[in-house]
Amino acid sequence: MKVTLLVPTLNEIDGMRAIMPLVPPGSVDQILVLDGGSTDGTIEYAREHGYDVVIQEKPGLINAYRQVRPHIQGDVLITFSPDGNSVVDHIPQLVDKMREGYDMVIVSRYLGNAKSDDDTFMTRMGNWVFTKLINILFGGHYTDAMVIYRAHRTALIEELNLMTDEPFSVERRFSHMISWEPLLSMRAAKRNLKLGEIPGDEPARIGGEGKCQHYSWGAVYLLEMGQEFLRRLVGR
Repeated sequence: MKVTLLVPTLNEIDGMRAIMPLVPPGSVDQILVLDGGSTDGTIEYAREHGYDVVIQEKPGLINAYRQVRPHIQGDVLITFSPDGNSVVDHIPQLVDKMREGYDMVIVSRYLGNAKSDDDTFMTRMGNWVFTKLINILFGGHYTDAMVIYRAHRTALIEELNLMTDEPFSVERRFSHMISWEPLLSMRAAKRNLKLGEIPGDEPARIGGEGKCQHYSWGAVYLLEMGQEFLRRLVGR
């Protein structure tokens, strides 16, 4: 089982310098940096350290994920934030869980004693509401359905139809081509895949700036859930 660590970046040089040297040696087979056009030395740092680098051509993280898909060598994909929010110690734990036959394993900020130091009241409530809705509407058992830090079979990208425009009509309508983690959580639960979570703290950000637009992204996620639930009702 080969593992790819996918690292989306946009001007994350401080986090890259602090976090990437801590990735346990031999824990993954490929480190793939997906860069949104950094100007602070992030791209140069990644290349100097021998990471595979793909430069995003179209705006929106969904478009970036689609573009990077042919470059992913691993049977398992771990999406990882290099800004300090993702703790590298969980990488081997994710790999071990995936070897047990899981389709997806999430590093949950709200499982057991785990906590997020990067949360505000708004983001914590938003995550709770969205996760609760996904569980109710799609039969999930998540404690953290929205987080980027997770491992899943790479083939789920095609199996859950994430490479086509059809699932993302809401995003296109509002010009917000945002990340596909929530949809991945919805569709994985809807198909009754083998899903797991491990507890994992989310430390405060190291450098960089948050990209989330809370109100507009939240509205899009809610509409996306409604659209996906209607698809469930008609057996799609």
